[in-house]
Amino acid sequence: MARFLLHWLTVAIALAVTAWLLPGVHVSSLGALIVAALVLGLVNAIVRPVLVLLTLPITIVTLGLFYLVVNGLAFGLAALVVPGFAVASIWWAILGALLVGVVSWFIGLFTAAERD
Repeated sequence: MARFLLHWLTVAIALAVTAWLLPGVHVSSLGALIVAALVLGLVNAIVRPVLVLLTLPITIVTLGLFYLVVNGLAFGLAALVVPGFAVASIWWAILGALLVGVVSWFIGLFTAAERD
């Protein structure tokens, strides 16, 4: 349970940083941020694997670059579901998903060091 909460907090912080840095990603309140982080985690756990499987041929043909689009679609889907979380376009969704991933990875470097 503690690991889930740590991951959820990491995604929430990464999403807040992304909304702060990117003008095409908007989170209207702290409540929307918390719900968006939870929904983004659920979409990444449930929907994204299905999308990856369905788009595997095009991902292989594009040497993996289409995977960025799949991540953007998952990010955009979470924005569609959560009121107060909005993405201006698919391009902002792709960039937002990429930035959330990078910020989460960076935060994970410090939290993994503390766990060891």
